[in-house]
This record gives sequence, structure tokens and C-alpha cells, in this order.
Amino acid sequence: MFSVEQVQSLNELEREVYEFVMKNQSNVQYMRIRELAAGAHVSTSTVLRFCKKVGCNGYAEFKLKLKEYFQQSNSMQIPDDVTEVIDFLKKTATEEFDDKLEVLVDIIAHTSNIFFVGSGMSGIVAKYGARYFSSIGKFCLYMDEPHYPTESRMLENALAIIFSVSGESNDTIGHLQRFKERNCTIISVTNSENCTIARMSDYNIAYYVTYRRLKTYDITTQIPAVSIIEKLGKKLYRYLSEEHFE
Repeated sequence: MFSVEQVQSLNELEREVYEFVMKNQSNVQYMRIRELAAGAHVSTSTVLRFCKKVGCNGYAEFKLKLKEYFQQSNSMQIPDDVTEVIDFLKKTATEEFDDKLEVLVDIIAHTSNIFFVGSGMSGIVAKYGARYFSSIGKFCLYMDEPHYPTESRMLENALAIIFSVSGESNDTIGHLQRFKERNCTIISVTNSENCTIARMSDYNIAYYVTYRRLKTYDITTQIPAVSIIEKLGKKLYRYLSEEHFE
């Protein structure tokens, strides 16, 4: 409900109001201003200044927003993704999808330096991908934070495998741009092919599941992304094991 900037703008007394509100959300929405002031051990004037700093014209508006926020938080439902995941897994069994993976496996097999990239939950998936590929004999590194140094010569003509649900993460796009500046090949795994990261990539795999958020957090299923990693990894292992590969 409160932005970082709003909280940072509070003085010591106003922060007492903030702390009391955060600890007593369900009760504050029914309190009169004098009751809140008494509970936080401040004056009613301090409460009003607090309300103004968090974007409300007065205490009545603040209570209304708090009530709406509390109701919204308690009414959020997270439906199951099983049907969508099953539909995606069925698609991965098609000849068309298999052919797409074969093209990517050939590229991965002939690239020396491979980087898995992502941020947030996609960063965890990227880390998993790097570990999975390294386990089958293709050593990889991962980048899961925006300020990871990218000045190494290892990036020249490397391969970046990028994960992003929305395909619009500024941090990940920044990494992608730096890879492209070093003439790297870009493979992206996104929820849609109609996003910035997909359009900037040389190759893209989109899985199309419902995009879900809980408050400010992305909770979209990562099962399709993990499935793609494992399918690519197993195909890569078989490819590397063939006698004709040098």
C-alpha cells in the first residue's frame, strides 16, 4: 500500500504512525483518528501529516484506501495452472516443437561460452539451467542480478540464453543489449513472442500461460521454462554423445 518513496519521506513521529498501521491493519480501518493517534502515541496533527505524505487528502480517505487494500489482499485467489501446463507439455511433444529444439541444440553444442540470464524468479530458473547443462557436460555460467559485470572477453561471440516471463524486464533487457553489442547469439524463453526480449532475440521459445501476480509479485508458473531447459539438456547430451560430433 505504501511506496518506498512515501515511507522514506516520513519523519520520526510519522514513522510511529506507519509502524502502528502496519501492525494493526485490520483494526485501523475502523478506528477514529483520535484512537489511532493514541495507539501510536502521537498527535492527531501527526496522523494527518502522515495521511498527506502517503497520498491521501485526509484521514477518511486514508481509512477507505486501507480498507480497500485489506479486502483486496484477503480476496485474492490463485487458480491452479494444471490445465495450461498440461497443454504446453502436449505441445512440446509435437514434431514442430521438436524441430525447433534441434536447431537450438546444434547452436548450443558449437558454442564455447554460454550464459543463462534472468532476474527475480526467472533468475532462479537461469541458475537452474546453468547447473543442469553443466551437469550433462556443457559448462555454463548464469547472471541473475542487474549489475553483474559484463566486460569480460568471454562474452565475445558467446551465447546468451535469456529467461523472462513478461519479456519486458528492464534489467534483463539491459543485459541483452550488452550481449548484442558483443556479437552474441541470443536465445530467449518468454511467455509470449510479442514482447521486447523475444523481438530482440535471434531465437525465441514462447510458452503462453496465464500471467499471474500476487500484489507486486510475479507468481506465473515456471514449469514450462524448466521443462524447456530439461528437454534441451537431454537433447544436447545425446547430441554430444554422438560419434560424429567434434
